[in-house]
Amino acid sequence: MSKLRTKVIVNPVAGAYSTRRKWPLISKLLKRIGLSFDFEYTEGVGHAIELARTAASDGYRYLVAVGGDGTVNEVANGILYSTHATKTVLGVVSTGTGSDFARSAGIPRDYATACSALTSSRRLSIDVGVIEYQSEGQTLQRFFVNAAGAGFDAAVVKETERFPKFFGGTIPYVAGLVRTLFSYKNKPVVLNVEGEVESCRVLSVVVANGGYLGGGMHIVPGAELGDSLLDVAIIGDMGKFELLKELPKVYKGTHVNHPKFKMKKATHITVESPEPMLVYADGELLGECPASFWLMPAALSIVV
Repeated sequence: MSKLRTKVIVNPVAGAYSTRRKWPLISKLLKRIGLSFDFEYTEGVGHAIELARTAASDGYRYLVAVGGDGTVNEVANGILYSTHATKTVLGVVSTGTGSDFARSAGIPRDYATACSALTSSRRLSIDVGVIEYQSEGQTLQRFFVNAAGAGFDAAVVKETERFPKFFGGTIPYVAGLVRTLFSYKNKPVVLNVEGEVESCRVLSVVVANGGYLGGGMHIVPGAELGDSLLDVAIIGDMGKFELLKELPKVYKGTHVNHPKFKMKKATHITVESPEPMLVYADGELLGECPASFWLMPAALSIVV
């Protein structure tokens, strides 16, 4: 891996602004393991997509994302939008607050250990999800590598983004969850999962490629990144007190037997609602329903 032309894309504000402080040490660690690389800082939302797409199109065959789940998502999107997506490999040094993709992929969440693994010859070919959604009157698409969805989780992401960024760990997500809990109303939806249509009221619909979201919630224990299927978690008309009671179980993955929790596997899902319903992907708020989700099997190669 060290012989591949490498571009490292660093999000300095990831991890409650801690990544800028960590980068000099990370850079030394990468040089110590023999990785020859160029690097660039991101300058705002969406910038990593452009940096990654340009780098992959310009001949870099190894792109390393240094940041959180949003940074990984953007670098993956840049690779997949490039002219050499199938020839470009993704590496991850997780310095974000959630690190859910790293959890799902089995990548070390300690950045020093993750750096030492970047010259590994082991590659994992993973599936990629696609979400089509609405934003400001436009129909847009976004790739996701870990999880996407609609409903309560998306509303939590919106609240989390309003929380001061200097808090690290799971504090922003938990604070956003509590704030959302008291105002959110479950939504009537029409779900189409692999042609099976269902009308119901839901708290949330999660379309997962990986098993973790929300800073370590093991929402889909059986999810695998390379099984050519998306795991659909349908959380039904659950009340606030029910949700609070089940929340500790979600981190352990023992919530799956709750009668209002349903799991399905599919390659194509649509979610429609007569009410405004937010959607997200890999921890980033995107827009609103109606939304469609589908699978691109074995679309991205990562170093593990």
